[in-house]
Amino acid sequence: MASAMAASETLAWQSSRQMVLVITPDWNADHGVLRAYERSGDGWKPAIKAQAVTVGRSGSAWGIGLNEPQSAGPQKREGDGRAAAGVYRVGDVFGYADKIDTRMPYEAMQDTDWCVDVDGSPYYNQIVDSKKVGEKAVQGSSEPMRRDLHVDGDQRYKIGFVIEQNAKGQRGSGSCIFAHLWESPTDATAGCTAMPEPVMQHLLAWMKPEDQPVFVLLPQSEYARLQASWHLPKLGAQP
Repeated sequence: MASAMAASETLAWQSSRQMVLVITPDWNADHGVLRAYERSGDGWKPAIKAQAVTVGRSGSAWGIGLNEPQSAGPQKREGDGRAAAGVYRVGDVFGYADKIDTRMPYEAMQDTDWCVDVDGSPYYNQIVDSKKVGEKAVQGSSEPMRRDLHVDGDQRYKIGFVIEQNAKGQRGSGSCIFAHLWESPTDATAGCTAMPEPVMQHLLAWMKPEDQPVFVLLPQSEYARLQASWHLPKLGAQP
């Protein structure tokens, strides 16, 4: 018991009271199941019903987040088509509308907003306004935040939130990892987690900044290995 308590004291997310959890069948799966939990006392209770989601077209890989680095399994790299496995802070919420139903910090995206996925850029893994940083700063980036204006009316970024993977912008370690809307239940992503609009709306209305929400993504085998030591929810407690 003493060793378990000592381990819990080192968890960077031990004060978080909300968790969005995605579990995939294995490292190469492009789909998974999303659940959400609230901390109740020393445990977790379900908050949102389980929902199918899509993830990276190549599966998932360990990213850079709140957990200690893991050596067993693939490591996240720029352009690998893998979602980021691990534990991450939920960052800003973004979308196309001026306002949405959320208590989280919200940024209404404009046609000049881009997430920079160009490795080596000083703005790597940041959402920037090209009016402020200059057009050259976003040259080569493939991530316009107003996809409806730049990509034939695409609605996938209509509402979503930043998953704070590689928050310090370490070169080559992956960028622009979001939770956003899916195009369809069979379309995987370039590394994000995608879901139906009603599920996203529910999550955004539920999350509260004072509860320090975290996003967790793990393949089933890693979840089984880490569930106890990372103090993650027990899946038997799901709705």
